[in-house]
Amino acid sequence: MNVVSIKDLYEKKPIGESMLIGGWIKSLRKSKAFSFVVINDGSTQKDLQVIVDDKFDNYEDFVKCTTGSSVIFDAKIVESQGKQDFEAQANGIDFFHAAADDYPLQKKGTSMEFLREVAHIRPRTNTFGAVFRVRHALTMATHKFFSDRGYFNVHTPIITAMDAEGAGEMFRVSTLDPKKLPMNDKGEVDWNKDYFGKESFLAVTGQLEGEAFACGLGKVYTFGPTFRSENSNTARHLSEFWMIEPEVAFADLDDVADLGADYIKYMIQYAMDNCADELAFFNKFISKGLLDKLNNVLDKPFTKITYTEAIDILANSNKKFEYKADWGRDLQTEHERFLTDEHFQGPVIVTDYPRDIKAFYMKQNDDGKTVRAMDILVPGVGEIIGGSQREESYDKLVARMNEMNMHQDLYKWYLDLRRFGTVPHAGFGLGFERAVMYITGMSNIRDVIPFARTPKNLEF
Repeated sequence: MNVVSIKDLYEKKPIGESMLIGGWIKSLRKSKAFSFVVINDGSTQKDLQVIVDDKFDNYEDFVKCTTGSSVIFDAKIVESQGKQDFEAQANGIDFFHAAADDYPLQKKGTSMEFLREVAHIRPRTNTFGAVFRVRHALTMATHKFFSDRGYFNVHTPIITAMDAEGAGEMFRVSTLDPKKLPMNDKGEVDWNKDYFGKESFLAVTGQLEGEAFACGLGKVYTFGPTFRSENSNTARHLSEFWMIEPEVAFADLDDVADLGADYIKYMIQYAMDNCADELAFFNKFISKGLLDKLNNVLDKPFTKITYTEAIDILANSNKKFEYKADWGRDLQTEHERFLTDEHFQGPVIVTDYPRDIKAFYMKQNDDGKTVRAMDILVPGVGEIIGGSQREESYDKLVARMNEMNMHQDLYKWYLDLRRFGTVPHAGFGLGFERAVMYITGMSNIRDVIPFARTPKNLEF
């Protein structure tokens, strides 16, 4: 069919040429002898105006089309008589399909809450078309950033027997009939009878498997779906989301902290270079000052402080927080945003957190109280990256696992990495949706993933 995208038209401006152009109707204004039709095909933030004369046999049927109808024109690109860069003069109407009267996206204002209920249609709106074009660009930026630096992409398992984060917030995977569960002599479910012969879950991270490949390929990264069964209904949490997790052998915490800062800056610059129209739209209609906020991160160095220093800053700030900032407790979003938005007025890297609030695999510091962990905080959001140097000592790792009453038989292969040529290594995780939120200025994480999975919500 060879339909030319509207994006290509704006890039090439083929004045005087005729071609097939398709899209969905955003508005149709009829006059006596012709109509002005505005269409968009999703390839760009820009719309295209098409002038349609009444000389076509199917004209009277076509002009009954309403918002949301689809159309393919045989059209000639001409100089615009109005404010547009150019417009199209229809030579013919090759195809059209009138949308039903109950098409949900009418010209009136529509709430984000309503659009989540019609998530299959919302990509046609200005806002969500822009969101998902930026999401695509950031996906490409991620692969280019790591590949250009010599990292290998690894696809880690989605089904696992391990709770790598130790939080217990996992979705069980099973083929057992819940009405006829096999029980053992202890009155417990006999998971030996299940598909994998053991209790199985959807993975919360690909980190541990990433470590295995880093200890063979040197530098790797994962980019895949992860799952949390945490019963959280905030604007920052999803039950299914995408994670980017680089793992680097022969590296320490400072190395991956710098890598994370470079990655954030790279994504911002890539979006500015490839999605300028979308970011201008967000800056105007979604989050005023967005471009200033992003440029602030590009222009300023990432300040490094320890967790203990952060607690001291918060305690001496004379600012009232909803949650008290005590040593030994995790930093809350309000604490993180105070550090970035008010105290340092720029991005911050916080290191060396208390061991008791962090995962078992993090390298223990000599003080016996903290671990080599870090969070990267950015203005307006707070934490966007979390990572650590991994404990390479077999004895220390086993001791920590014993403290946490972990079943070491599940982690035998992971412990082998410390027995067979162990090396210092480190990595981090970035929740992709939070990065998309940050760069677009969208305020709810449900609005930066195509079909959100949250508690009590499994639509589409």
